[in-house]
Formats: sequence, C-alpha cells, structure tokens
Amino acid sequence: MAWQKVMLLVEEVYRTTKSFPKEEMYGLTQQLRRAAISVPSNIAEGHSRTGSREFAHRLSIAGGSLSEVETQMEIARRLGYITAEQLTCFEKIAAETGRIMQGLTNSLERLAPGPRPLAAAKR
Repeated sequence: MAWQKVMLLVEEVYRTTKSFPKEEMYGLTQQLRRAAISVPSNIAEGHSRTGSREFAHRLSIAGGSLSEVETQMEIARRLGYITAEQLTCFEKIAAETGRIMQGLTNSLERLAPGPRPLAAAKR
C-alpha cells in the first residue's frame, strides 16, 4: 500500500517538474526526481530482504527521502515554480504515505527478534 501510494507521488513529481525552468534541470528538478524515486525504490528493496529489521531500515531510509521531497517541494513553492494548491496535494500524499510507512515500521519492529534499537526503545 505504501509503495502504491508513493508511486502516485513520483508520477506527480515528474509531471510537475516538467514545467520547472530549464536552469533547474540539473538543480532542483533532478534533486526532486531522485529523492522521489528513492522512496518506492527503498520500500521495494526492503520488501525483498529476508529480515524484518532490514525492511524496517529501508523504510527509515524511504522516510528520509520522503522528507527531502516535502522540503524540496516547499522550496519550489517559495520560488514560484508550483502553487500552494499543488504543494497541498503533495503534502497530502506524503503525509498519508508517511503514516502507512510508520505503521508498517512499527509492525516490523514488533516482529523483529532481539534487542530493539535505542530510538524505538525510547517511545
């Protein structure tokens, strides 16, 4: 479910960045696209791993990339490349995806044998 949801975000990033200024092709456009692609790629890689800890780790990396996309979209809005409405649409998809990924991470951490990571133990 998280992978499918974030694939919508990737598609939207590509559609939106097509209209960015040409001088951003190797700047914000490329950075946004790479960060967006990283999210479903890390989810897929984690899913293919054998252990739940490895999957949780990849979900954490995907979450970081998702935060990058959110930050870069805010930059795009501030530079006038996207509208506030477009940003709201991205934020909605990103927030929903983030909640799904966090729920999955929590489930995986409960399944993982052995000591829990320090960050999870503090919750």
